[in-house]
Amino acid sequence: MPGPSLARLVSGALHVEDAGQGGPRASLLHGWGMNLRVFDALRAQLTGSLSLRLADLPGHGQSGWPADWSETAQQQALADALLPADALIGWSLGGQIALSVALALQGTAAAPKRLVLLATTPRFLAAEDWSAGLTLRALQGFADSLERDPAGTLADFLGLQVRGSQHAAQIQQQLHAALERHGRAQLPALRAGLAMLAMTDLRAELSRMMLPTLVIGGLNDRVTPPAALQAMAEALPHARLLLLPRAGHAPFLSHPQAVAEAVLQFVSAGSAV
Repeated sequence: MPGPSLARLVSGALHVEDAGQGGPRASLLHGWGMNLRVFDALRAQLTGSLSLRLADLPGHGQSGWPADWSETAQQQALADALLPADALIGWSLGGQIALSVALALQGTAAAPKRLVLLATTPRFLAAEDWSAGLTLRALQGFADSLERDPAGTLADFLGLQVRGSQHAAQIQQQLHAALERHGRAQLPALRAGLAMLAMTDLRAELSRMMLPTLVIGGLNDRVTPPAALQAMAEALPHARLLLLPRAGHAPFLSHPQAVAEAVLQFVSAGSAV
């Protein structure tokens, strides 16, 4: 169960929760189809040392879906809600958004001091010069399935996330429980997220990211292959890579203590400078 927190709405639509007992501030963004409850195990490990802020992406969990949604507006709303912070932490799609926000705000007072990317790839789709991604045909099949059976498609995706991970059944149960307790994503939000994954390519931007960055992933990740994380870490000027054995797409669930220790060490090093 999560620790004491303060929940509120930002701009009347974005659901945000605060937790922790002081210390450096870290803000967390979840991935496609999920909500902030997915971080409960990691949150329990971090709240004794960090002040946390977590947000549901628009149309996910308890956040509303704005009629005038756009990718730019979403990034601005999330930046307003989560920053400034000592560290911005993003998982999967949330990691791509965190990276985009950090790139846009780099050099300003609102920028995070450090970046943590969990199971994040700079480009989700494969290309002639990028083999560490999903084919367009596979993603289109996934999008078609979403229109026919949203609940079933999301359940299949949860199964893919835990494949290759230790305690896979337990982790899949945690993912389902987060959706049941805190709310499922709305179909327009799921569509928009898939469109973002199809269009986003941040590879050319990585070399100008000057923030210290910690990249964490699973060696058995079937969604964002380890090769994608390795390539991203090599392209980032100030990055450190941690790949965990027997971990899939949700390493903070299969290895909450190892991820928490790495995050605390990384964030604390920045706050001591």
